[in-house]
Amino acid sequence: MVGTLNGWITDNRKELHRFLKFSAVGVTGTIVDFGLLYVGHVLLGLPLVVANTISFTTAVINNFVWNRYWTYPDSRSKPVHHQLGQFFVVNIAGWAINTGILLSLNHPLTMLALRLFASHLGTAAIEKLGYNLAKLAATAVVLFWNFFVNRFWTYNDVD
Repeated sequence: MVGTLNGWITDNRKELHRFLKFSAVGVTGTIVDFGLLYVGHVLLGLPLVVANTISFTTAVINNFVWNRYWTYPDSRSKPVHHQLGQFFVVNIAGWAINTGILLSLNHPLTMLALRLFASHLGTAAIEKLGYNLAKLAATAVVLFWNFFVNRFWTYNDVD
């Protein structure tokens, strides 16, 4: 198994490198998204839906720019507006997948946390733990969704 994994890494070093860059870009997008959501909703008093739309859209544009010019610098044979449209479609689908997983796992993971930590944590902390575990699982799934669909559709013009 280890030999197979080492062989795959050696054969796919370029894709692994791209995946790591894509993941780093995702971290910056998350910071932009959460930061602008906080500023818009909490500091400026915008309705949650408006603040979330602004923060999500800005994060997707941030991620697109970084991925186009850093993760996939050799992927500029397509017009920018075409590639941005594809990237947005993939990310909107990713958001839907993320939300579905979050909503599906929130209750079961909160119940698991309740069973494991009821004697150590209060109800509010257990609810936050369950939500965060569900969000972590959803984020992991969508990371792979976004990477592979973008790699083979949005950035399919790279070797």
